[in-house]
Amino acid sequence: MFLSAEKTNLSVKARLFRGFSDPTRLRILETLRSGELTVGAIVEQTGFSQSNVSNHLACLRDCGLVAAEQHGKFVEYRLSDPRVGELLTLAETLLADVARGVYECTRYVPTTEKTND
Repeated sequence: MFLSAEKTNLSVKARLFRGFSDPTRLRILETLRSGELTVGAIVEQTGFSQSNVSNHLACLRDCGLVAAEQHGKFVEYRLSDPRVGELLTLAETLLADVARGVYECTRYVPTTEKTND
């Protein structure tokens, strides 16, 4: 019973970190640290296409990392919890201490960065 609960807990944690693992989603989360923004404002600040931002926002909403609120004809998005921003800050401070190891790690290179040598 305990092992099953532990596996489930680890699976949920892995899903949480998947929300942070995509560079586009991470950039959107970073952009939302400054406060509520519409899709158009996120597009303007990130340079991503509107459809790309909308798709990633839907994912982030489904995962509970982003919340949305209707304001007239616009929807404004924000981080769902202040701890999301705190986690991003913690990642920055941790990265400052372990950046060399992360940069040199060959096991976590996204497939778009791998070469076919």
